Amino acid sequence: MEKISARIAALAESQTMAMHQKTRELQAQGINVINMAVGEPDFNTPAFIKEAAKQAIDDNYTFYSPNQGYPDLIQAIIQKFKRENGLDYTAQEVMVSCGAKHCLANVMMSLIDKGDEVLLPAPYWVSYYELIRLAEGKCVVLPTSYESDWKITAGQLEKAITPATRALILCSPSNPTGSVYSYAEMESLARVLEKHPQVYVISDEIYEHINFTGRHVSMANFPWMKERTFVINGVSKGYAMTGWRIGYLAAPAWMIKACSKLQSQFTSNASTIAQRAALAALTGDQSVVEEMRQAFRRRRDLVMRLIGTIAGLKTTCPDGAFYLFPDASAFFGKSDGETVIRNSTDLCMYLLQKAHVGCVPGSAFGDDRCFRISYASADELLIKAMERMKKAFDRLR
Repeated sequence: MEKISARIAALAESQTMAMHQKTRELQAQGINVINMAVGEPDFNTPAFIKEAAKQAIDDNYTFYSPNQGYPDLIQAIIQKFKRENGLDYTAQEVMVSCGAKHCLANVMMSLIDKGDEVLLPAPYWVSYYELIRLAEGKCVVLPTSYESDWKITAGQLEKAITPATRALILCSPSNPTGSVYSYAEMESLARVLEKHPQVYVISDEIYEHINFTGRHVSMANFPWMKERTFVINGVSKGYAMTGWRIGYLAAPAWMIKACSKLQSQFTSNASTIAQRAALAALTGDQSVVEEMRQAFRRRRDLVMRLIGTIAGLKTTCPDGAFYLFPDASAFFGKSDGETVIRNSTDLCMYLLQKAHVGCVPGSAFGDDRCFRISYASADELLIKAMERMKKAFDRLR
């Protein structure tokens, strides 16, 4: 008799990966589908990083590394935080895992007990909600809107905190909205949290380098919050290294110790070859990061201009990451004569089947009014995708 555990039976599949898979299936059938569903830079990993990985193989970096990561990579991460963020960490306060998602899972499982409340601003990245549930925590969703630029306010945060609140998840720049908290906005949240010492912040900063505002602000930048903030980052987005699976965590030593214990039972160390590549990324020529950032900014401006030609869609201009999160609720109840659009899932299936463009339903991110577009593709593909989408939307009456 087949039986899986209750915790896995209750776990939802990532809709981002599900839409990515549907897109690949249609492509395998010979259908020309443009994939705007997956959050992945289309750039190749820079050559000097790939060379470091090849050299690592030749140098026989093929044995277990320390559980927390190679010491020289830990030092490179420490220097990165000092150089780019003005944050001081010791080697006991940093560890390397198999991607930022792995870091998030480590922290969630190490921090949250059954019934603990975790404050989750919505729209949120798809995996936050499920990881909280996997840790048996209680998700307390804080809704935001187009009008608030998809960001929570200090008053909203204050009202949501209870004696059972254990953590707040923040993602800036945001997936899926691209919103970025300014220094003043982040400070206002930090002042609220100052009054509630039992609340920790899980700060997802994986899109740090894809920021068009000129300044990245971490909750850890506020002295009274540094010991209560777990900073999660990695090389996936900024260095076009999604498949290498290297993320890192900076946190108080007690949390690193707990996460390291958990990781020792799940994966041991992250890939040794990928760690050597990550070392090259963090210590090598950083101009590649800026070149990609400029390309993403150009693409954002291109897609913003094109989406402005689709009457009925409403979207903010993202200050970071590589996503748009348009409100498409004006099209709910409309039809092309064959398909009726009732929600964001219907809309994304319609765009996939009729326009051959893959997007992700907003329901996956906690807001069914919207859908997510990734503009991490070449300009010509973005132009073609938006032309197809416009035609599909124009057919809805």
